[in-house]
Amino acid sequence: MSKRYGRGDWILRDVDVEAPAGEVVAFTGGNGSGKSTLLRIAVGLSRPTRGRVTMRPPVVGYVPDRFSPNERMSAVDYLAHVGRVRGLTTSVASSRAGRLLDRLALVGGKQAPLRSLSKGNAQKVALAQALLVDPGLLVLDEPWSGLDADAHGVLAEIMTEVADAGGTVIFTDHRESVTRARATRSYRVSEGRVLLRGPESGPHGHRPCADVVLTRNPDGRVPRDLVWEELDGVLEVSRTAAGVRIRAARETTDALLLTALRHGWSVERVEGTAVDLFAQGAATHGGAR
Repeated sequence: MSKRYGRGDWILRDVDVEAPAGEVVAFTGGNGSGKSTLLRIAVGLSRPTRGRVTMRPPVVGYVPDRFSPNERMSAVDYLAHVGRVRGLTTSVASSRAGRLLDRLALVGGKQAPLRSLSKGNAQKVALAQALLVDPGLLVLDEPWSGLDADAHGVLAEIMTEVADAGGTVIFTDHRESVTRARATRSYRVSEGRVLLRGPESGPHGHRPCADVVLTRNPDGRVPRDLVWEELDGVLEVSRTAAGVRIRAARETTDALLLTALRHGWSVERVEGTAVDLFAQGAATHGGAR
């Protein structure tokens, strides 16, 4: 299919994409490359100028790149309303909404007004509305944007669950390390063209990962805290009183370790890579300076 608006330039040209049931399909590309337009066509919100979309499942869940409703109603009331629109009874919609918000750990609670939510918490509500009815197709536009560390892990679990149930998951992310780690197949969108990058390895695209455990220095000096979730290749982060445990794509582990050491962290251990010996040595010597 191809897409343009009016007589303007073609946004997408001769796109031929397959997203089979049971797979997690990723699209990467820069801003303005056409990724969001492609996703809107996938869910049926926009029609191709030429060509067609076939075999779209009857139940589609969609999380757009921007979701910031300026509403006074609470998060759970909004979701119950959406559930009724989608054919659920009020009691079933409210029950499912509550369970989803609890699982995503909405800050402020289920009764928080939508207009009061931060970007990350609004994203949790957007994700919940896409899952109120089990989707045969779940489409996520930059879904990790703004989410806290715990929600990152929950989102990854949800994507796997939808695929395991025979659904299809489509998502975009500007970090290729994330798409390689999460997707079973990925496409590159550039200048309106969509090219298959190839199937990814591992169950549901889970590429080889490493677990990195970092601790504060034994000499008592406090290391500089980092927003670990924003570093390339970081998939999950768990913070403890002693330090932090990070799951990252294996190919980015060296860079992650170097960043941690430069900011005063000690490496307790690294599991799942060929750098275990280095990590043990670094921990023994209290990290590198």
